[in-house]
Amino acid sequence: MKNHYLDTGIDRTITIDGKECLYFSGTSYLGIAQDLDFLDILADNLFEFGANHGQSRVNNIRLNVFDDFEESFAFKAGAPDAAVLSSGYLAGIAAWKSVYKEADEIWIAPNTHSAVVPDELSPSIQLNFTQWKNHCLEQSDSLSPRKILLIANAVDPFACEIHDYDWVKTIGAKHELSLLIDDSHAFGAFGNSIYGTYQNWADPSINLLVSGSLGKGLGLPAGIILGGKDQISKIKETPLFGGASPGSPAHLKTFLEMEDLYITKKSWLEDACGIFAQETANISQIKGSRNFPAFVYSDVSWVKEFEKAGIITSSFPYPTANSPQVNRIVISAFHELEDLMYLNQIIHGLVQ
Repeated sequence: MKNHYLDTGIDRTITIDGKECLYFSGTSYLGIAQDLDFLDILADNLFEFGANHGQSRVNNIRLNVFDDFEESFAFKAGAPDAAVLSSGYLAGIAAWKSVYKEADEIWIAPNTHSAVVPDELSPSIQLNFTQWKNHCLEQSDSLSPRKILLIANAVDPFACEIHDYDWVKTIGAKHELSLLIDDSHAFGAFGNSIYGTYQNWADPSINLLVSGSLGKGLGLPAGIILGGKDQISKIKETPLFGGASPGSPAHLKTFLEMEDLYITKKSWLEDACGIFAQETANISQIKGSRNFPAFVYSDVSWVKEFEKAGIITSSFPYPTANSPQVNRIVISAFHELEDLMYLNQIIHGLVQ
C-alpha cells in the first residue's frame, strides 16, 4: 500500500488526496484520543499541570496524581501495586530488568514485543504460540526445579490472536516461575474491563508482572507495570525509574476523572466487534476474534479495493521492511454503526 502523509491528527475519517476516507487502522481502540469530551477535560488539566512535567518522580517536590493513578489502576486491574512511566517501551525495559538476572531459564514466546525482551535475547521464531506453549510444558517436565522466566504478549496484534496463560500454573507448581506479559494491546481492548489481563493470570504460584503502553486503547502518553508490592518497590528504586521523566500528569488526571466515558466506549467497542465478527463469520479471507478489535484479511488485492471505496486499513510489512505485508481491519469505538455496515457491504461485494 502507498504511504500517505498527513498534516492533521487521525480521527474516524482522514483526508487523502482531497478524498475523505473511513479509517480502519491504528491502535486507538477506544477512540478516546479523538473524543471531544475527553479533550475538553484534558484541556482543563493541561492548564492545571502544564504541557509537560520533566521532574523525576523521586524529586523532593512531588505530584499526588502519580500515586493516585497508580493506586487506582492497580486496584481496578486486580494487582497489588503499579509503577507508571513515560512510555510502554520504558515500562517493558524496567520490567524485564527487574527479573531476568535471577532466572536460570528464560523462554520467550513468538512475536513478543521487543520492549519486554532482554538485550541479546530474541523470541522464538521457529514455533507458533501453541507449539511454543507445548515446548515450554515439555521442558518444564524434563527439568529439575529451577527459576524460570516466561515472557510473552497478552495479544498478538498482527495475527489478531488472544493468548491464554492458564497453562503456566502447571510450570509454577514445580518451578519458581516468573511471568512477564506485555499488555499494550490489551489495555482498553481486552481483559478485565479496560485494565488489561493481570487479574486473568494472577496466581500464588507465579511472580506475575504485566507491563505495557497506555497510549493505544487508553490514549495516554505513558506506560505502566503491574505486579507485587516488593517487585514494584524494587523497580521504583532503580535509576531507570528515578532518572526518567514520568508520564503526562494532565493525561493521568483526565483518565481518573473520565473512567465512565472509557467504560461506555468499551461497551460500544465490544458491540461493534461482535457485529463485525458476526457479519463476516463465513468469509474465509478474514480471521480474528469478536473479543479483540483487529481482524486479519488474507487477500492483498483488497487493500486497493478498500481504498477505492474510501476505506483505509492497516497494511504494511512487519516486523521489518523485508517482511511479508500484514493486512488488518481495526475497529475503534469512534466508528459508527453505518461505518461498519458500509465496510461489511464492501467486503461482501469483494467475495461475490
